[in-house]
Formats: sequence, structure tokens, C-alpha cells
Amino acid sequence: MTLLSAVLSLVNVKVRFGWSDKSFTSLLQVVHNLLPEENTLPKSYYQAKKILCLMGMEYQKIHACTNDCILYRHEFEEMSKCPRCGASWYKVKDDEDDNSDENSKKGPPAKVLWYLPIIPENIG
Repeated sequence: MTLLSAVLSLVNVKVRFGWSDKSFTSLLQVVHNLLPEENTLPKSYYQAKKILCLMGMEYQKIHACTNDCILYRHEFEEMSKCPRCGASWYKVKDDEDDNSDENSKKGPPAKVLWYLPIIPENIG
């Protein structure tokens, strides 16, 4: 198995079962340690993404509802809260009110999806 096919297979499992980046990094570290010392398997999700990007597999960051209701794109890209559950698009500090209008469009997004398109969109 090539490095690229191994990374693709492992990332596919991560996505299919909804593993967090942290849990996937832990799995990569365990598998890396099980293999012979000279193996080139990445030890983190970050390193795995770098391999995929070097192969021309660009990724897109898409902001998502923390409860997985929607993706903040297309008709939802101007909203500051999820229309289904009311969760804020952006992370809210513990001492701040989630419903406050001043917190909308501030800080980092609450959840980011890393989309790795397997098939390029421009294939006709």
C-alpha cells in the first residue's frame, strides 16, 4: 500500500464515522508506533492533510453549526445563528450571553468542516 492510499483510506474512515481531529491524531500515533521504525505514516491529522494537499487535493474550510444542523454557506452564509437550533455561528465565551447581538460575527467559528473533494468539481 502506498503512503497516499493509506492516508486516503484512513481519512475516509475518519470522515465516515465522524471522528474528531484529536481522536484521529491519536489513532495515527498508535498505528505509526505499531509499524516498523522507518515507516512514513503521518503522526497527526495535520501531517496527513499536508500529504493530501501536496498531491493536489485541496481542501475547503466550511463553517458549520455546532449541532451539525447546517453548513453556513449558500442561503445560510449571512446568518449569525443556526435557524434550526439557535446555536451561535461563532464560539461564545463562558461569561458572555449566547443570545447577545454583539457576539454575532465575532471571534472564531464554533465548528469548521474540512472538506476534501475526492473528485474535482470541474469534471464535465
